[in-house]
Amino acid sequence: MKLALVCRPFVFHGGVETATAGLVGELVRRGHRVDLLSPRGQEPVPGVTIRRLPVLPLPSLLRLVSFGIAARAAARAGDYDIVQSHERMTGADLYRAGEGTHRGYLEAMDRLGKVSPYHRYVINLETRMFQLKGIRHVVAISAGGKAEIERLYGTPPDRVSLVYNGVDLVRFDPAALARQRGTARTELGLAAADWGVLFVGSGFERKGLGPLIEALARHRDQGARLIVAGKGERGPYEALAARLGLRERLTWTGPRADVERLYAAADLVALPARYEPFGNVHLEALASGRPVLTSARAGGAELIENGINGWVAREVTAVAIAEGLDRLRGADAGALGLAARASAEPHTHAAQAAAFEAIYRRLGA
Repeated sequence: MKLALVCRPFVFHGGVETATAGLVGELVRRGHRVDLLSPRGQEPVPGVTIRRLPVLPLPSLLRLVSFGIAARAAARAGDYDIVQSHERMTGADLYRAGEGTHRGYLEAMDRLGKVSPYHRYVINLETRMFQLKGIRHVVAISAGGKAEIERLYGTPPDRVSLVYNGVDLVRFDPAALARQRGTARTELGLAAADWGVLFVGSGFERKGLGPLIEALARHRDQGARLIVAGKGERGPYEALAARLGLRERLTWTGPRADVERLYAAADLVALPARYEPFGNVHLEALASGRPVLTSARAGGAELIENGINGWVAREVTAVAIAEGLDRLRGADAGALGLAARASAEPHTHAAQAAAFEAIYRRLGA
């Protein structure tokens, strides 16, 4: 099958990019011809043809408009069986809503009442898409995301499919990570007795870093350490940690391509997000045999059972998150790790690609 995949430039590590990279690799392995329609900056991908989109270096709103025009033109010119977009645009057969909905995001962040022209344009664009004007089918990456699309836009349930992301079970293998654990912890300044809580995410406010730091101050283990990886403005969070007397208990790493070493060092991964359709961090951590503390607002919560493989905070507050930290600190680490790995194992890139192939067949490619 000849597929066009419309996406931003990606690498083989980190969040949305990891989800796209793994899916692309599996589709190629299964014999599909895949063209990536992507702006300049996309690195070569084995077995894939990259068709550069001439997106102009403009302010965000005009750049989004320019991207849509270029992507639609390239899709029409390619004689593809399926055009699948991972970005907001019309003119595709299939849209994978990997970022959830913009309206849902603004609601969760309490910003819906003060939107800019850019936000209004994005909401209008996704309204057309989710009302199936220029898109034939929508894929959500969590059950909560599917319900949100149907609730906010009235999209017929049979036109929205749920396909969870896949994860690399070899890269994030607990046995391999165990061999790295000692050196990885030493690199991060963790002592053998330290309980290491890992936060991985870019966009610190949305992903709940502030309430997590506050929860650390309430947590009964006053020796617990927090490792923060990802991109974001550190200043406000460093000031918060200093006010709470936690400055020496936080370690900042910035974005890491070798994120698996961070999972190797950690005892728990925490991502108590205010809005998160389904962060790949959840799957990577579980595959690595690390319990996950998340929030009920995150799609990854759909894989978490309290006290079994992690904890779901009912609210994104310091009190609710601290409760989860306390419960998991006292639990059997070995049992948590085994259950975490088992909950990730069904979510392979092969399973993800097979689910997309079923949708392609439904669309009559």
